[in-house]
Amino acid sequence: MITVKLLDENDLDLLLSADISVFDEPIRPDLAKAYLAHPDYLIALASDGDKVVGMATGLYYFHPDKPLEFFVNEVGVAESHQRQGIAKRLMTTLFDAARRRGVKYAWVGTEDDNIPAKALYAALDGKGQAMAYYEFDLKD
Repeated sequence: MITVKLLDENDLDLLLSADISVFDEPIRPDLAKAYLAHPDYLIALASDGDKVVGMATGLYYFHPDKPLEFFVNEVGVAESHQRQGIAKRLMTTLFDAARRRGVKYAWVGTEDDNIPAKALYAALDGKGQAMAYYEFDLKD
């Protein structure tokens, strides 16, 4: 049975136990602890028994001319558990938390060729938009 949980500071051990295929890189305990302690960062985990098989992260932010918004930063599900509705449940968990905080607008970006992600976001009634994406290397 898959369970989904929105984490708090007491869930460091659960986060550190995540399947390596759920995240892009190995989890660093110092960063995980700081992430869980930050009031504007959210992470939801999906577990199959005692094995973490999915995650979704996001953050709250605002501008001088806009109210509080929510940005979905990343969604990942272990290959062994894809196509089971887990990502949708994770996103819904984040959106529910954002609504409780009064957020009226959320967004996420993905690569144009990421067909599974685009299908997920459309299934959640997301409205797609064309956009250009730029990366900046800020190393000296």
